[in-house]
Amino acid sequence: MEQRINPYEKGYNSIQPLFSLSAVLAKSSIEVSLQELISFRVSQINGCAYCLDMHSKDLRAAGETEQRLYMLDAWRETNVYTKRERAAFAWAEAVNKLTDNNVPDQVYNESLEQFSETELVDLTLVVIGINNFNRLNIAFRVQGGNYKPGMHKV
Repeated sequence: MEQRINPYEKGYNSIQPLFSLSAVLAKSSIEVSLQELISFRVSQINGCAYCLDMHSKDLRAAGETEQRLYMLDAWRETNVYTKRERAAFAWAEAVNKLTDNNVPDQVYNESLEQFSETELVDLTLVVIGINNFNRLNIAFRVQGGNYKPGMHKV
């Protein structure tokens, strides 16, 4: 599969607000490691090779274990993730899928047990942000595999 256009070159000015959102979220109370795990999980769901390459490398460079990365797709069937992480994964999946145009009350209530209201807004913005990048990369077939850890650090 060949890359179409490079949206980061041709749409640089239009894409800047996405990078600005990432910079703001990097300063939020949501741990950067959790934001990266959420970005990795949503990219798994959406099938974005570039983002999977990027977030897996950044997570490993930050000390994340291979085991936790390999098992993230089946996070419900393991105990290697914290309650906070598990609540974040459930929230991210529900927001990403919006089944029947709804995020279930149970997921919302469980998320509020682990996150403040402000953090839940930030967590939602992490999902929205990675969805933007997933869709850009998938639409223009941005190739995965050549990312260097920290290359897009904000």
